Amino acid sequence: VIGVVIGKTDVRSFPDRKNIGSERYTFNFTIRDSPTYFINVNPWGREEYIRSLSESFRVGDCVTIENPLIQSKEAEREEKFNPVTPSCYKLLLSENHSVVKTSSCYEMDTKLLSLLHLPVKDPQDYYSLGDIIANGQSLDGRILNVLAAVMSVS
Repeated sequence: VIGVVIGKTDVRSFPDRKNIGSERYTFNFTIRDSPTYFINVNPWGREEYIRSLSESFRVGDCVTIENPLIQSKEAEREEKFNPVTPSCYKLLLSENHSVVKTSSCYEMDTKLLSLLHLPVKDPQDYYSLGDIIANGQSLDGRILNVLAAVMSVS
């Protein structure tokens, strides 16, 4: 699978249920290879492997993923902590079987670079800041998708 990284979380650890007293490490990232399709990727492994993998690329880099495990996602649980994707699958990476190679999107395919700026939500499924200000009372307590742009950072 080849795609551009459009999102990434920090490394975190969990107690290993199989080896009491030790921890397993993970982070998540999302890759996109077309305007319509993107998928969540979950690497798991030892701390050294996961930290090294996480530091090897950032949002905007192109990656090639070899030999991932394809797994059905549990929609209710998965989408609580990861971006909602159009796929009913996720990719799992393991230290022993999977490989992630990074490269410049210019080397791979400049079309991938343009995918970085496309929204991942349906254009009809968001509120603008103006909508929220105008309809704030009626939206109280609801979870909303917001579309906004950063004008400056200082």
